[in-house]
Amino acid sequence: MHIQATMPLPAGFRPQDFLLFHGRDKQEVSERITPDALQKAIVLKGYPALLGLKFSQDKVHYTLDVDNAQVNVTLDEVHALIRHILGFNQAIEIFEQAYAGHPFIGRMVTTQSGLRVPVSVSPYEAVTWAILAQQISLSAATALRRKFIQLVDLRHSSGLYCYPSAELVSGLLPERLREAGISHTKATALIQVSQQVVSGDLPLNAWLQTETPSQEIAHALSGIKGIGPWTINYTLLRGYGWLDGSLHGDAAVRRAIRGLMVLDELSEKEAARWLQTYQPWRALLAAHLWAWQHALAQQL
Repeated sequence: MHIQATMPLPAGFRPQDFLLFHGRDKQEVSERITPDALQKAIVLKGYPALLGLKFSQDKVHYTLDVDNAQVNVTLDEVHALIRHILGFNQAIEIFEQAYAGHPFIGRMVTTQSGLRVPVSVSPYEAVTWAILAQQISLSAATALRRKFIQLVDLRHSSGLYCYPSAELVSGLLPERLREAGISHTKATALIQVSQQVVSGDLPLNAWLQTETPSQEIAHALSGIKGIGPWTINYTLLRGYGWLDGSLHGDAAVRRAIRGLMVLDELSEKEAARWLQTYQPWRALLAAHLWAWQHALAQQL
């Protein structure tokens, strides 16, 4: 099955943020990135699929190829998915207008005007990535994610590995995930999340469709051993586009705050207090801090 269409981009849209997010793994086992395009292998309605996005100055051309001609996916469904993962529904204009003249973050926000938070293709991908990334560096987390994807070993006809679905992971034993270098705690959390998704006890996609309050999602996720505040807030950000999670537990966020405020030290509690003053935009501010820090590193 093949679908293709084009949609306009919001004024000032920054494709580089989206491509950078999806291009973390330079070995490109599940995603292929060019300066203006993404190809990403996913599981869609139980079958391997390839999602493609190609950006031009004011529009994005998208395609979907599913390795089963009988799968029923409508153009409206794909259109809604593209709008969601590109962050079209994020009210960034309100944030930018409120903080353009701010003494601490104003210059950063103005310089990075148009920044939206790239969202994962599914909330399940967001929460499993967050579990894998707990308390390790980005490079280590990316390598662990790659091994996780290759371990499950589902490929699209293009050759790219699909990011695993809950159905594929739910039947695995922790020992199998340990073969990919995943700790026992993380392996257990991954399997428990997957099993609860399959059983319906953790309706990640349904929450996306019904715009369930973040507090309800956070409460459900907090009941799973191995999932704490950082994992929850990162899942809400990357899975649902929620822009007010406090990512004070993120080492890169704290490092960026220290650089921005010219501080020698900054504890998690101090970072939480600093971010608190920017409600309801704490997670969007974290995304600005990540982008600002990345831009500075590119200049070195």
